[in-house]
Amino acid sequence: MRQSRSTAQRRPQRHSIRLVCQVVRERDFRLIADRLTNLSLTGALVTPADPVVTRGWIRHFENEPSLGKVRVIALTSREEPALVDYHNAMLRAAAAAATDLNVFRVDLVEGDLKEPASLVRACVGMQAVISTASSTLSRQAGDSIESVDRQGQLALVEAARQADVDHFVFVSFRENPRIQFPLTLAKRAVEDALKTSGMAYTILQPTFFTEVWLSPALGFDPAHATAQIYGGGHNKISWISFQDVAKFAVAALDQPRTENAVIKLGGPDALSPLEVVRLAEQALGKTVVVQHVPEEALRAQHGAATDSLQQSFAALMLYYASGETIDMTETLRALPVRHLKSVSEYLRATV
Repeated sequence: MRQSRSTAQRRPQRHSIRLVCQVVRERDFRLIADRLTNLSLTGALVTPADPVVTRGWIRHFENEPSLGKVRVIALTSREEPALVDYHNAMLRAAAAAATDLNVFRVDLVEGDLKEPASLVRACVGMQAVISTASSTLSRQAGDSIESVDRQGQLALVEAARQADVDHFVFVSFRENPRIQFPLTLAKRAVEDALKTSGMAYTILQPTFFTEVWLSPALGFDPAHATAQIYGGGHNKISWISFQDVAKFAVAALDQPRTENAVIKLGGPDALSPLEVVRLAEQALGKTVVVQHVPEEALRAQHGAATDSLQQSFAALMLYYASGETIDMTETLRALPVRHLKSVSEYLRATV
């Protein structure tokens, strides 16, 4: 097994970082671009769903003299005609951004977690990998928990190991040992692979994303004064913004105390879903109509699920119903991320 080198031994004057994501969405990674400018890194970004914003992303680095190159990764497939157009648009956007800034070299790297050879090419020359990839919101053909969250992530770990990557940051999630399901089993398999890879690793285990679980997609719609609550709604959750997870992911690259560590992440608020409803009512100035999904119904849904994604979402809803709080005192000492986004801030921007 390769021995993990110390930060001082591993760190030359500059780093090359690639961020890998199967479902590419601008909102998930804009904050990572912001945070990379605070480190002496050569930045590499995941491409957003809209190629136009690539120019804006690269502009985050315009006034950062320590950055000499931005690498943009598009994890797509040439087999789908729409994605061929997307790929060509990304090339044009990257070239335009490079012309505008003049001081940057912009690369577009295409890959797919379901294609191990593409991951090997993506990892060559990289010192660090940050992976948040998941199939849970993907509608691309062939994407599944098994193909992406398990086999794809394991392939990425192996590709990074073969490329002699120094540090691998993996965004996982907290486990409820009472509820086992395909997604959590996939995450634990990748975590185990990292722990035996010989690379320095940081495993981030956030609780429930504010922007996902307090959104209309999962029935929480304060703008229309309705809220779906899983379970009784009385158990507290340390809701965390995906924006803050992005900050922690980048901060982990520059903090020796995070190497070979599993770090639990929560936000500044430990609030029950019903307490969140009351905050939404205060922001709205009117009553929010609440609908509860009983835990018995969730267990029945979990038991009757016919595929791994359905089973995993039902289990996550049961996990939500049971609550999850995280004491961030020690984590914030190791990773001094400032101003975690509160649920109140999120609601004020939403309603």
